[in-house]
Amino acid sequence: MKLATPPWWYERKPSQRATRALLMPLSWIWAGVTARRIAAAKPIDPGPPVICVGNVTMGGVGKTPVVREIARRMNEHGVAAHVLSRGYGGRLAGPVRIDPARHSSAEVGDEPLMLAADLPVWTARDRAAGAQAAAAAGAQAIVMDDGHQNPSLRKALSLVVVDGETRGDAWPFGDGRVFPAGPMREPLKAGLARADAAIVLLPADLAAADPALLAELAPTPVLTAQLQPVAPPPKGPQMGFAGVGKPWKVEQALKAAGCELVDFAGYPDHFAYDAESLRRLAERAQQYGAGLVTTEKDWVRLPADWRARVTAWPVRASFDDEPALDALLARAIPN
Repeated sequence: MKLATPPWWYERKPSQRATRALLMPLSWIWAGVTARRIAAAKPIDPGPPVICVGNVTMGGVGKTPVVREIARRMNEHGVAAHVLSRGYGGRLAGPVRIDPARHSSAEVGDEPLMLAADLPVWTARDRAAGAQAAAAAGAQAIVMDDGHQNPSLRKALSLVVVDGETRGDAWPFGDGRVFPAGPMREPLKAGLARADAAIVLLPADLAAADPALLAELAPTPVLTAQLQPVAPPPKGPQMGFAGVGKPWKVEQALKAAGCELVDFAGYPDHFAYDAESLRRLAERAQQYGAGLVTTEKDWVRLPADWRARVTAWPVRASFDDEPALDALLARAIPN
């Protein structure tokens, strides 16, 4: 089972000081290996421009809704954009174009399966092979979900998504330490140096980005977006659950949207729901006379017979300045 994201990663106060100190040697190794791999790479050009939507932290920033919105807008503007994913958690090595009617999350991963409901999506552990397969199938642009630290493809545009939640003790980069001592995949400045822009993704109840966060991202250009619900949460008492990078953010979002949340269960990212875990969730919901609600990403991982018993609550990334996003994307598309 994948380990849960430790909340103390995202704190700047000196909690877990001893744990951080013990993990620092591993952090130096991780950062060094990442830097050498990127420096030594010889990226290939698959033909269509590659727009990479990645991040500099270990996850839970809302990257996949940003991928969906970027691919949707490109298709809306007449550019046949295909999504390319590694397919984390899926057993198929690919390249394979996902068919939601035929594939399961166990085969292709939960995020790609979720996106494939309304977009052409490819999963491939070898990103170069996946991009070439998408190009052969007619892709005019490739939106790569994750991959800022993957140097195998030449990128026409590199975007990093940053969690805009900075209230209380929360800070998207914690105290700046690299995994496993902190949430960073690489040092912040190194990651931003390869980015054309940062996208600060705000929760729906936060109107503007923290000026201190914007200052930390400078001089990288910044776009802001909000995670907004596509529809209201289900009515009546609800038992919520989520197996994502930061499950506590799903709980906060449901409450902010007016959900009558009576209980919430958080699980590790990409958690595989089995009969026992679902039985326990159902029992907890029954105690409250509540329904069950979860994210789209979690819903596609549920067994087919459970999907009718659980409500999926979808959200989307809504950009504050859509013309600025369109202009940025247009730079990557040849005339």
